[in-house]
Amino acid sequence: MKEEIIILENISRFYQVGTVTVKALVDVSLSIYKNEFVALMGPSGSGKSTMMNVLGCLDTATAGKYILNGVDVSSRSDNELADIRNKEIGFIFQTFNLLQRSTALENVMLPLIYAGIPKQQRREMAEETLANVQLSDRITHKPNELSGGQRQRVAVARALVNKPSIVLADEPTGNLDSKTSIEIMGLLEQIHKQGNTIIVVTHEEDIAQHAHRIIRMMDGGIASDTINENIKTIDDYQFADG
Repeated sequence: MKEEIIILENISRFYQVGTVTVKALVDVSLSIYKNEFVALMGPSGSGKSTMMNVLGCLDTATAGKYILNGVDVSSRSDNELADIRNKEIGFIFQTFNLLQRSTALENVMLPLIYAGIPKQQRREMAEETLANVQLSDRITHKPNELSGGQRQRVAVARALVNKPSIVLADEPTGNLDSKTSIEIMGLLEQIHKQGNTIIVVTHEEDIAQHAHRIIRMMDGGIASDTINENIKTIDDYQFADG
């Protein structure tokens, strides 16, 4: 039996903008299972960014229940949510969000500092994770000494170092050229095969096709939720030599 890692029950998120109530999410119910690879799609204003913020415990719903890995996180305090984020969720952002004055190793070690892991263990865990994304030879490099693809690999390593329940990738290829985008999606495929649950938020159809399940949002609700019958993998692309 598949294990539910995310359960949303009748989630709504309303914002007050002046005298207007913006209904960003309206009565959304959804389950995501352990080791799923899900794409969350939708045009601007569809609610996908709000959904990502709720799933990532960056925002709380106005109404409804959110159960993450067996824990009801709907009514937790900001400090409790910060703790849950650090333990349960690995974030990958479009803009990488790396500390510019810190090395790749220091960037990846950062979540482990918040988790209270001893220094030597932090270093070992970060080095191992960077090796897993093929960056062992770049651990002393700072972001401005790395290519866009290498910076995103550092961001992926930072997201994985805590062994989170879910990896939440927000437009992870948005700042990358097409070849590098494919390589990063190939890396996410590898991470998925290792047993991780991955949710990719994207507006790019080509990127969504790497996921095994595609959820499309419209007007604050789920317009469709389908299994992807034609999954793209990195092997489907032909790279020119050189």
